[in-house]
Amino acid sequence: MNSSTASLSIAAPTHCYHCGNDCAEDALHLDDKTFCCEGCKTVYELLADHELCGYYSLGKSGIGTSPSLARFEFLDHAEISDSLLDFQNDTQAKVTFYLPAIHCSSCLYLLEHLPRLHPAVLTSRVDFMKKQVSILYRKTGESPISLRELAELLASVGYEPLISLQDVVKEQQNPTYRNLLTRIGVAGFCAGNIMLFSFPEYLGLEDDSYKVLFGWLSLILSLPVVFYSGGGYFESVYKSLRAGRLNLDFPILLGILVAWGRSVYEVLFLQQNGYFDSLTGLTFFLLAGQWFQQKSYAFLSFERDYKSYFPLAVTRIKNFLTAETESIPVQQLRRGDRIRIRHGELIPADSLLYRGTGLIDYSFVTGEAAPESRTVGELIYAGGRQLGDSVELEVLKDVSQSYLTQLWNHTAFAKGQESRLKSFADQVGKYFTISVLTLATLTALYWYVYDPSKILNAFTAVLIIACPCALALSYPFALGHGMRMLGQKKLYLKNAEVIEHIAQCDTLVFDKTGTLSTTEVSPIQYQGEPLTAAERVALASLVEHSTHPISVKLLEYLQQSTRKPVTGFEAVTGMGLSGVVDTHVLKFGSAAWVGALDREGSASFFSIDGQMKGAFQLVHQYRDGLDETLTQLAHSYELYVLSGDSDTEKRTLSRWFPSDHMAFRMKPEDKLAFIQTLQQQGKKVMMLGDGLNDAGALKQADVGIALTDNTLHFSPASDAILEASQLKNVGHFLKFSRTGLKVIQFSFLISLVYNFIGLSYGLTGNLAPIVAAILMPVSSASMLFIAITGMHWARRRELARV
Repeated sequence: MNSSTASLSIAAPTHCYHCGNDCAEDALHLDDKTFCCEGCKTVYELLADHELCGYYSLGKSGIGTSPSLARFEFLDHAEISDSLLDFQNDTQAKVTFYLPAIHCSSCLYLLEHLPRLHPAVLTSRVDFMKKQVSILYRKTGESPISLRELAELLASVGYEPLISLQDVVKEQQNPTYRNLLTRIGVAGFCAGNIMLFSFPEYLGLEDDSYKVLFGWLSLILSLPVVFYSGGGYFESVYKSLRAGRLNLDFPILLGILVAWGRSVYEVLFLQQNGYFDSLTGLTFFLLAGQWFQQKSYAFLSFERDYKSYFPLAVTRIKNFLTAETESIPVQQLRRGDRIRIRHGELIPADSLLYRGTGLIDYSFVTGEAAPESRTVGELIYAGGRQLGDSVELEVLKDVSQSYLTQLWNHTAFAKGQESRLKSFADQVGKYFTISVLTLATLTALYWYVYDPSKILNAFTAVLIIACPCALALSYPFALGHGMRMLGQKKLYLKNAEVIEHIAQCDTLVFDKTGTLSTTEVSPIQYQGEPLTAAERVALASLVEHSTHPISVKLLEYLQQSTRKPVTGFEAVTGMGLSGVVDTHVLKFGSAAWVGALDREGSASFFSIDGQMKGAFQLVHQYRDGLDETLTQLAHSYELYVLSGDSDTEKRTLSRWFPSDHMAFRMKPEDKLAFIQTLQQQGKKVMMLGDGLNDAGALKQADVGIALTDNTLHFSPASDAILEASQLKNVGHFLKFSRTGLKVIQFSFLISLVYNFIGLSYGLTGNLAPIVAAILMPVSSASMLFIAITGMHWARRRELARV
């Protein structure tokens, strides 16, 4: 197809062929296809020119994404581009971009065919789960492409890369499992061969000429399993003992060392094969359980700070007289620099406004839903987002000294902060270890009195059999499956232990703005005298001159296409608007502004020539199903609500929260202190919030859950990320967690039964290797069956209704 000769006309309203959105009356039409904008039409032309329209056949309508006009000038900066690249040489470079728009097979098709869109793109590989694309491209030679041009190419086809400061300051790399997988591979290889050497003994086909040889070979193969593959247990126990406590790994390591030591003794002095087969096989499965537990949702980030929130670069005014600008990395921003902030951009440092009018959204920082107006000469804090036109600022503090970064200076954000809640495994580890050592000692003393020849066998048998390996195996598999099941319901956990912590919580604390209430613009209600058509036109003409969200919403509410000129227009920050329309003086704003001193509340009042007409009230929209959810939770939990807003919603919230369980006008540090106060009272607290203003409280809480309307966009550091639409199902998630903990406790009881059976052999000093070889795998397999079956039962019971 030759796009230059294609016919272009105006089509009737329909769906866009590329992105699936509704088209306006002036929609574009090309090759019998309708497009909502010039961007979508251009993408279609690009795909058609390169014979890639198969993209549209891989999914339903609406598979595409309307491209945005992204600014990627900062990628021309050598320092930024070098920090983003995974690899480069004189001719080629490789980069990995995060593309939030990836969502279906059509995306895979298009992105992996990028080489057909530009000859300098050599290869393109997509990681669908992480929503990333790795591109190898030619930066020099024939038809090269720069990093900026590559980003613009992706944006032009609807996949704009999301690049943040976190991509450059790579302090937190994605976890790697290479070391653990290597340990698993070594353990599996050695265990398989040792079992092969032990096979004749299983069938009673022993040959003395080979028995000694197989024993020595098993001993040699056991060395890397115990001291390399099992090295993590040595490290864990060492750290645990240094901290003055006993964890579950202690009896496991003790059992491994005793089993290995006794097996070595039998090979060296008794010419037996020992327990190398059971020992190495069990180590392999334990490591496999660790891998399953650690394998989390790698495409989510639970440890986000200001680096994830801040932009990668900022526009600095290089020459004030000529207005020449340059794009610099945000790390290079210094006090005294003058910067330009466009509509929708974030303010990276505390600054002074010296040109333009600021309309700053601080909802991520303070929790206050309504944007704040700022005029020349006023201070603007870092973390706000400009909602009006472009403004120019003078930086007062470096990025590292700004108010936003101070949110992370509290001790609650210290890395490695240990949870106040102890897991079931840690609780069992302490008492189980003491019990096993006591039982082994008593057994040795008993045989010392009655038959000293059996002391060694009885003592070591108790330590081998009573090893809580079955629990250590079922524990990660049960929690791992629970973690996966919750993830399917849009609750993504940082690690499997969070399930246990959720089950132990008895107090729930909710943020209001963005958590209980939606961040969407609320509807308007009017109370007062009915307005005539002329009065509606006059009011619409007045509020049209304001960019305040209430004015914008009111303009939509009035639905007036006619406008009249306004003279003497005045806008006073925090008060309201005034102006003259057809010789009538109009005022719109607070009660004091319009002269209604006897009125109270958060409504915006309207008067004409000093006569009160009525009031417009923004109605907060609470999330679907919230009433039923909070009512049910109130039966089992103490509920609190914290808000950075005023107390205008106190009456509404009183349906669910007692008056002394609500707090308003809370700053971020106030919320954190509130959580600490509850914990000092002995409460186990879960905090649910959505913004940076909740970051300290989420970190301090025993369980912090960050709500977000898009799990792949910014959210503060947390233990879990919950898709906002699933807030109504929090009650089911809590019940599932408690049921999952009961499954683990039940599996522990079953493991005690196996220990009792095994100890009946061990206490007599007659534990045979064949008994251990049978009992250990059977107990491990049954524990896995109980864990997996139990979690599936819990899912059917609690999550089937989600």
